[in-house]
Amino acid sequence: MADLRVGLIGLGMMGRHHARVIREVEGLTLAAVADATGDPHGVAGDLPVLGTVAELIDAGIDMAVCAVPTAMHEEVGLALAEAGVHTLVEKPVAHTVEAGTKLVKAFADKGIVGAVGHIERYNPALQSLRARMADGELGDIYQIATRRQGPFPARIADVGVVKDLATHDIDLTAWLAQSEYATVSAQVTTRSGRPHEDMVAATGRLDNGTITNHLVNWLSPMKERLTVVTGEKGAFVADTLTADLTFYANGVINTEWDSVANFRGVSEGNVTRYAIQKREPLRTEHEKFRDAVLGLDAGVVTMQEGLNTLRTAEELLRTATQAVSRSV
Repeated sequence: MADLRVGLIGLGMMGRHHARVIREVEGLTLAAVADATGDPHGVAGDLPVLGTVAELIDAGIDMAVCAVPTAMHEEVGLALAEAGVHTLVEKPVAHTVEAGTKLVKAFADKGIVGAVGHIERYNPALQSLRARMADGELGDIYQIATRRQGPFPARIADVGVVKDLATHDIDLTAWLAQSEYATVSAQVTTRSGRPHEDMVAATGRLDNGTITNHLVNWLSPMKERLTVVTGEKGAFVADTLTADLTFYANGVINTEWDSVANFRGVSEGNVTRYAIQKREPLRTEHEKFRDAVLGLDAGVVTMQEGLNTLRTAEELLRTATQAVSRSV
């Protein structure tokens, strides 16, 4: 079977990684690239750098990756859907729920694959964690807490930290628990002098009763990507920077020091760091997208799932705005 011809639009920080991985994945050929601002990272190789999505479509592509700024997802995605091109759109799916809803409908109406690049789902640590949760290794799940902190990325200018970064945590939390959000509440602040929020503290509850907590910002001098899932039998800690997964078991030996035992609630048990295969998440994401286009696998983040995440993010921002209004 001939390779699928892939078009890539957007050659910025994420686009350069997409170009590399597309060239590495079996069954795919990077057939065309486009970016109205040029090719700052020199990823085009022998391919001409096209200027528009229309030119990309005219190159005769089977599938596309949309890595343009979030505000352009709607325009580019709708054009690709109209042309019948299977498309992976970088997260978030769009800049507004209204725009995301149009994309979901456009791809559904055409009967083609529309996927969203919530890459954390393909992190080996989170893949292993989800399987272990589903197998009951934690028993009842009580809480999922995430911390996603680091310096400000110069590449982001059109959305704030909630839609750019916190959407990772919203998506991975609902995916890990296999349950959507029922309620969310948040506090945000803007400290960097830019027009969008750069720090958020959010809490929520999923439909299945799991409580959630997310700390996300662009204001920390250190980079941190942690997911902690606490349950009946202990806690899992997934570090998605290193793809490490560690289990902290509840102890089975009673503590004789009564005051300590009463304070801790549970006793400390064994700590296990799992040896897991560490494949590059972006490569896994592209393999899943390829398989979905071929009708072999449904392991992509669908546009409807991406829309659900965006809707939760907008609700989070709404609650934060209300909180600020009440305090003034």
